Amino acid sequence: MSQFMLGRKAGMTQIFDEDGVVIPVTVLECGPLFVVQKKSKETDGYEAVKVAFEDKKRVNRPKQGEFDKAGVSPKRIMREFCPEQAYEPGQEIKVSDMFEVGDSVDVSGVSKGKGYQGAIKRHGQSRGPMSHGSKYHRGAGSMGSTSTPGKVLKGKKLPGHMGSERVTVQNLKVVQVDGERNILVIRGAVPGPKGGLLEVKTSTKTRG
Repeated sequence: MSQFMLGRKAGMTQIFDEDGVVIPVTVLECGPLFVVQKKSKETDGYEAVKVAFEDKKRVNRPKQGEFDKAGVSPKRIMREFCPEQAYEPGQEIKVSDMFEVGDSVDVSGVSKGKGYQGAIKRHGQSRGPMSHGSKYHRGAGSMGSTSTPGKVLKGKKLPGHMGSERVTVQNLKVVQVDGERNILVIRGAVPGPKGGLLEVKTSTKTRG
């Protein structure tokens, strides 16, 4: 992983390209991040940078000591990533330092929670006939055979809790970057509700 950024989902909108084609985009309020700790193989066994995001009024004493050592005000969220360039504790990282227009990124976040849902909505299954004497409409379908194996097989798609899961959308294009206002505009949709926390990083896969 080379580039990394934390942000909040501001919402979706649309922009027009040079040919007048509408492009659906998601606006993210990203950063700035502040370097809290620089980890090395000698002391920690691996190389990484710990960054903090979003101001917080107060934290517990161990975390306060960590922020004081780096010269950073208390923050709400901390993450680690492995950068290509060197960063020092207390350094500020803006979204314009990480990404440029045209970059491919992967965006991770927690999807919207939809509560308890049936098999049709949760798994996209088809319903049964709604007339002509049918007694099967929106059920989960067959539970398996009779005496063999005599149980519901693991992995059977059934009703249950839907959403509130960590989701990653890959290979999204960066459309605009505004370092002064800490705004990142990405083509397409990203997981989670408005205000949801998102992690943006360089794509691990590229489209062929």
